[in-house]
Amino acid sequence: MEKSAAVPTTNGVTVRARKVTLEPRSWGNAFLDAVDSLSTGRLFLLWLGMILACGAAYWICDLLGARPLMDGAAPLSRGIDGLFSAIYFSFTTATSVGYGDVLPRGGARVLAIAEAVGGLLIFGAIVSKFVSRRQDRIVSEIHRITFEDRLDRVQTGLHTALGDFQLLGDMCTGGTINPDRLGARLESSVLLFSGELRAIHDLLYQSRNMPPEPILAAILANLFSSLQSLCVVLECLPQDFHRPYALARSLVTVSGLADEICADCVPQVYTPNLRNWMDRINELAARVK
Repeated sequence: MEKSAAVPTTNGVTVRARKVTLEPRSWGNAFLDAVDSLSTGRLFLLWLGMILACGAAYWICDLLGARPLMDGAAPLSRGIDGLFSAIYFSFTTATSVGYGDVLPRGGARVLAIAEAVGGLLIFGAIVSKFVSRRQDRIVSEIHRITFEDRLDRVQTGLHTALGDFQLLGDMCTGGTINPDRLGARLESSVLLFSGELRAIHDLLYQSRNMPPEPILAAILANLFSSLQSLCVVLECLPQDFHRPYALARSLVTVSGLADEICADCVPQVYTPNLRNWMDRINELAARVK
């Protein structure tokens, strides 16, 4: 809820300032949040404790002479049999079975209704916990399969880009290809490589799951080899070679992303071998211009 209040300033001008006040949460939402925060085991214990407490309440009221329950046409016995009958009635009420052999009367009907509502709510929360647990397992499995598939695509893309750069480097140094044709082919290869580099960057910085160390080491090694081969191709190009706009933009992207992949930039703890690969990749970033 927003309220406005007059606030005088130093120059004599009155300004209407907004004051934001948070509306209090309703007791119903607070109760539902509290129930949702409990584990499945605690919810079951809460449900069971409510049933036993209500059964004991019926029996104590009977001992005090209130006669809240009727077992058939007769009141409950005041012995242990009466306690069992009260707990039995409490169970049938909380589960909404209601066989009708034990009936409430008087003020006990209000307690029975409240127990039935509370029992259904808590038991429904228990069922939803079981369902959500199963759904979480399925979602986790989907994420795992998707993550592994993403790693496979990244490694495949890096191998493809590395093969292209090595082939272009051999053609460039051997003088067997026209520079214009080399530029067009280099443009497509760099576009592919920049996409894979962005995926690696996201894996290091934005992914909830980190790849296993051997896979990450292989990815970084292939990334370094691809950057090294790309630098060879770029240094082989003639001085008067005009880079297409898309190629120039892709090279800027590659240089920026590679520059951020360093041991001190990535918020993880790596072995010295992985840190070495990151530092070497970071050094090559300045040469990709």
